[in-house]
Amino acid sequence: MNRKILTVASLTLILDQISKVLIEAILELNAEIQVIPNFFSLHYINNYGAAWSIMDNQTPLIITISLIALVIIYRFMYAFKTNQRNNIAFGLMVGGLIGNLIDRWLFGYVRDFFDFRIFQYDYPIFNIADIAIVIGVILLFYAILKGEDHHEDSSRTK
Repeated sequence: MNRKILTVASLTLILDQISKVLIEAILELNAEIQVIPNFFSLHYINNYGAAWSIMDNQTPLIITISLIALVIIYRFMYAFKTNQRNNIAFGLMVGGLIGNLIDRWLFGYVRDFFDFRIFQYDYPIFNIADIAIVIGVILLFYAILKGEDHHEDSSRTK
């Protein structure tokens, strides 16, 4: 793993874990602080599933899927063109996956706390690791659209 990806992943992981410790210090479980009324609040919950609480109480399966995802991401890291955007994308995804993986491994759940309501829709509560993963995926989709999903060096074996 190159140093830039490792740096982004490390910073993402540190920010994620610090934010989770802080939210636990500020709020009790299931407590909520309205930041912007009817739009944004900090609402501390424990998520026993994955996105939108799918696979609820399937922690061993989610951990296994996360580990497989990390292996796949590691493989693609070397297939994609090396540039700053792709380094950031892979770093965000790795840091985010590891951040949520740590929670699942240590606690059996993920600590979530960002709660948005937009046009009467209450979005699933999420955390910094989730944000990092989503941004990383979007950046990689953009890289694929730009044709950066492979190295230009044809002598490199894949």
